[in-house]
Amino acid sequence: MNWYVLYIRPKWELKVYQALLERGIEAYCPVYTTVRQWSDRRKKVRVPYINGYVFVRLQETERNRVFGIPGIKQYVFWQGKPARVQEAEMRLMKSYLDGGTAGAIPIERLKLADEVSFTGGILMGRKAYVEKIGKHTVQLVLPVLGYRISARLADIVC
Repeated sequence: MNWYVLYIRPKWELKVYQALLERGIEAYCPVYTTVRQWSDRRKKVRVPYINGYVFVRLQETERNRVFGIPGIKQYVFWQGKPARVQEAEMRLMKSYLDGGTAGAIPIERLKLADEVSFTGGILMGRKAYVEKIGKHTVQLVLPVLGYRISARLADIVC
């Protein structure tokens, strides 16, 4: 069984994830809860961390099972083959995205190119550099791993 990445129609991540589970296909779509403000109300909503993508775990011979589900566009390809995600990378992503809560470091203290380190989780102690600053998250470059990630402010320290 391998983990593959599906490219999903915009805003359909949770619908596709539910449909995959209903068909008995192991899937992963990391989400967080946030409060959204409309003109007449506030509401807690679940939002995917990774827009436009859902991860599925299937045998290579069963990859076509997903295409009957509305909202799925295609598999993500790398070097002409469907991209596989290593089990260790999935565990790392799950442990990071499924734990903790947002908020702790005032964003005013961070500046572009600042060096930061993680205070918890599997990346604890790793150094990263601030590339982009958002309202509740920071986009970081991890030079040792060669990755660019988004981190909640509670998980890093200046």
